Amino acid sequence: MSFTNNLKKMLGQNIREYGMYIALFIIMAIFTITTNGIFISSRNISNLINQTGYIAVLAVGMTFVIVIRHIDLSVGFLSGFLGALAAIAMADPNVIAKGLGLPVLVVIPMVLGLGILAGLLTGFLVAQVGIPAFVATLAGWLGYRGALQLVTAGTGTIIISNSTFNALSNGYIPDITGLSFFPEIHKLTLILGGVAIVLFIYSAINDRRKKQAYNFEVLPMNMFILKLVFISLITAGITWIMAGYNGLSLTVVIVLVVVIIYDFIASRTVLGRHIYAVGGNPEAAQLSGINVKRITYMVFGSMGMLSGLSGIMYASRFKSATTTAGTLMELDAIAACFIGGVSPAGGIGKVTGSVVGALVMGSLSSGMNLMGIDISLQYIVKALVLVAAVVFDVVTRNRAK
Repeated sequence: MSFTNNLKKMLGQNIREYGMYIALFIIMAIFTITTNGIFISSRNISNLINQTGYIAVLAVGMTFVIVIRHIDLSVGFLSGFLGALAAIAMADPNVIAKGLGLPVLVVIPMVLGLGILAGLLTGFLVAQVGIPAFVATLAGWLGYRGALQLVTAGTGTIIISNSTFNALSNGYIPDITGLSFFPEIHKLTLILGGVAIVLFIYSAINDRRKKQAYNFEVLPMNMFILKLVFISLITAGITWIMAGYNGLSLTVVIVLVVVIIYDFIASRTVLGRHIYAVGGNPEAAQLSGINVKRITYMVFGSMGMLSGLSGIMYASRFKSATTTAGTLMELDAIAACFIGGVSPAGGIGKVTGSVVGALVMGSLSSGMNLMGIDISLQYIVKALVLVAAVVFDVVTRNRAK
């Protein structure tokens, strides 16, 4: 089979997975041209990734929620509420009457724990009481919005002065000192990028060998090499761009850790297989011995924990907590999942795809802002992109049938 035919076959069989990457590449290319290169500058890409971080974290958790055929509308204001609690917990009681003066190492696990409890409460309403997730989480949306206004009442904006906490979304990893070459380039970021490329190639080759050992279908060798080269070049390019402005941010580190953990759970654990089985057919999963209620509890508990982490990142990013924190974050996370290939019908979707979907949404906002496009038109463009993603999902599912 010729190279062209192999390429067409590969794209046709993996269109759901590769389509989002192609879309992101096209969007970034268009904005790079229309902004005369400003969009792809190191400073703008670094800011884009940092601004997308807290949405990407929410999108990771929302992926599992949608995969099991549910939705969570409460995560936006839950994030804002938990971020406000973190700000209050760290605040000096001599400055803010509500302040507790707790250290960061106590506040972060406390907020994550509260997020898990909030998620388990939602899971109880859905799995045990039988309330539809849309209704249960809509109630949460209203409740957490009111709770956020209560805890910020009288103070409005709570300024966060803790430098360690604020560095979570504004800090960067330190560079290697004592090296004279490329003084304007962050050397440690380049080294980590190179290590990531080597690990990716090793993992891909190892997975291919395992599939071949069990006589599973694999990509033709020329397509496999093309895939390795393409992803390696993209990784190298992103690494070089980020190394040109302060290097790898702590936001990227946090998002990468979350993605690696959740992608491992989804693809390499029994829990992950059970989650997708429940999403594919809950009744069949229950009959096969899978505890659907337990899976629901775990998924919503995980979503609550990631809401807490997102709230921490949001408050850290803006160095404050306000009464409007978390507004529309749940819709951005849901849109990122759908754009990233998660099926509204459940049972299909990848964590990495949702993160790419978040980058698509962030790139649209950043690029249109640089072009000076009116905010009203930006919402219309995002709406069209979301509709196109869902139509694409419906068409590919019908074609598969």
